[in-house]
Amino acid sequence: MSINDPLGDMLARIRNAQMRYKAKVTTPASKLREHVLDVLAEEGYIRGYARVDYAGGKSEFEIELKYFDGEPVIKDIKRVSTPGRRVYSSVKDLPTVANGLGVAILSTPKGVMSDSRARTENVGVVPQGAHVRRRTGIIRKPVSSRQIR
Repeated sequence: MSINDPLGDMLARIRNAQMRYKAKVTTPASKLREHVLDVLAEEGYIRGYARVDYAGGKSEFEIELKYFDGEPVIKDIKRVSTPGRRVYSSVKDLPTVANGLGVAILSTPKGVMSDSRARTENVGVVPQGAHVRRRTGIIRKPVSSRQIR
């Protein structure tokens, strides 16, 4: 089976597994996916991952998802630069994700890294992977008009 957007497929697998509160999810292995998983692990969005090799040269990553108080740590994960629509940015124009509570995973000439690391190293970037927003500890319930009175 050919996948047009392997990174988008991995992000969708993570998103779907966390919606079902799965402990682990698998995805086919590649170097780009490995670098993105490294950034997610460094930033604390996943517990970790392991490479599983099968006969015939096939390999997969087994990703351990992270939860806090029964809720997924990743609130939102989405692909910004797709194969059909590439988005380029300079370091000066990088937006903050969720007012600094999230992270953008970027592809730079120095490799795949988080947006904060790209700012410290002053590297031009391609928003490669995703904007990932961290779930905060505050959960607000919607307020109805009856509760205000």
